[in-house]
Amino acid sequence: MLKLPGRRPNSAAAKATPGAPVTLDRRRALRRLGDTEFDVLVIGGGITGAYTALDAVSRGLSVALVERDDFASGTSSKSSKMVHGGLRYIEQGNVNLVRHSLLERHRFRRNAPHLVQRLPFLFPILEQEGVFDARIAKAFEGLLWTYDLVGGWRIGRLHQRLTPNEVLSHAPTLRADHLKGGFMYYDSRADDARLTLTVVRTAAHLGAVVANGAKVERLLKSGGRVRGAEVHADGEQIDVRARVVVNATGVWTDGIDALADDAHRPQVRPAKGVHIVVPWSKIRNDCTVTVPIPGRARRATCTRWGDVVVLGTTDTDYTGSIDDVHCTREEMQFLLDGANVAFDVELGPDDVLGSYGGLRPLVGGKEGATLDMRRDHHIEVGTGGMVTVTGGKLTTSRHMGELVVDKVAGLLGSKTRSRTTKLPLLGGAGYDAEAVSASGGTAAHLGGRYGTEARFVSALIDENPELGEPLLPGQPHLKAEVVYAARCEMARSVDDVLSRRTRLRLFARDASAAAAPVVGELLGAELGLDEAQIAEQVRSYQNEIAREKSILLGDQA
Repeated sequence: MLKLPGRRPNSAAAKATPGAPVTLDRRRALRRLGDTEFDVLVIGGGITGAYTALDAVSRGLSVALVERDDFASGTSSKSSKMVHGGLRYIEQGNVNLVRHSLLERHRFRRNAPHLVQRLPFLFPILEQEGVFDARIAKAFEGLLWTYDLVGGWRIGRLHQRLTPNEVLSHAPTLRADHLKGGFMYYDSRADDARLTLTVVRTAAHLGAVVANGAKVERLLKSGGRVRGAEVHADGEQIDVRARVVVNATGVWTDGIDALADDAHRPQVRPAKGVHIVVPWSKIRNDCTVTVPIPGRARRATCTRWGDVVVLGTTDTDYTGSIDDVHCTREEMQFLLDGANVAFDVELGPDDVLGSYGGLRPLVGGKEGATLDMRRDHHIEVGTGGMVTVTGGKLTTSRHMGELVVDKVAGLLGSKTRSRTTKLPLLGGAGYDAEAVSASGGTAAHLGGRYGTEARFVSALIDENPELGEPLLPGQPHLKAEVVYAARCEMARSVDDVLSRRTRLRLFARDASAAAAPVVGELLGAELGLDEAQIAEQVRSYQNEIAREKSILLGDQA
């Protein structure tokens, strides 16, 4: 059980014991939303809202968190998945953001060692057509020294300069023509959706009331102040009363702010990032390789995740629907072109196993490239007393949550200090990443997803050995993970399981469609769904996969 210095665990936290998993009962949560006046209501179940809820409840405040769709269903499952300081921010002169980010990276690695892993980054030095050439390599090394000195050293490794042969030992298919060497430095990566979900579950463990599928339709006001929200869930209206409301809805921020203030003017500028997934056997890299995009002043990263490589880039201006974001054929093609130029491979659309597009909620003017915009967060208290947080990034989400709750505490007249800097997330305390990784097989798979809570998934298999079977032959995910997702992670649908609890949709899109009936059957048994409801969920998921592929291949605008 998580223990907080100087604070008596509340009743919800006290119910969790080392021998039992933390369960999330959505029906009970929805009832409690309407029965309680909370100190804080957080709107938005992405990483920023999740850490705001955790920071608040760990200070002893009563907290509710509502999410319109599913936890991490927006930007927080569609990021670059990097927990990093950001070399580009040094280039922009924003050293303070880098210093802060590297400190927060260190805290993530300490508090969630099962979810945030060290990751080497490789920059090849090429005479031509490179991210940078030999002429500016010396200046770039200066950036790396700055990076190490302002906090990169905490990861336990400093950057290295590599010979051409050393570069090829890490990326054997990299084209050797004009290769002059390279640089390697170290950052971290995380499964963003599972990280967000774990923060939400940790907040619930400490007493926060959390619910997905709970959409805010309007804000409740009293005396000109925002005092809660009208929430719709499962066809019912729930009035959630709170002394302070926090808007942490990312690219949807302006919509909620407009509910509080009719005169609100839009502030968020979405920046689109796209990623595709290809077989690792095609590239065979053991680190993240940064490569140029032909004809574009930008870089792409190629990161190994098990048997696949994720190729992606971020930050292009976006003006389409924020509710329907996909990787397009043009975007897929420029990523494939970048890989084919950098590596001695021939990748085509048939090699793409998955794809996604996401939006980052930047704040600032409408002029200039999003790539050049600063990544600082913004926290404001509106005229109705609602606290709005925008901007920032995954790496700094804990600190953003802390600063938001500082604002909330001021509005409540409460003097409290954040407790999350050293607060382990569920599954993190006592986790030995190296030992689990060395064990291999199912133990390594479950450990890297659930940490020390992997024993609860294993216990399901002990009770019913059939749950130890894979969802599909050749895929690592087990049937037990679906049952665990329903009981302990508030999964409500086939999409919840395949898109965010397992990430099978991301790494093996077509296989996920084939697994949908099995997931539907397991979920139906856990959630009490009838055959028609299960069939509809499966059909809806498979139709969405077909539409996603159609957009990617250019068959649909």
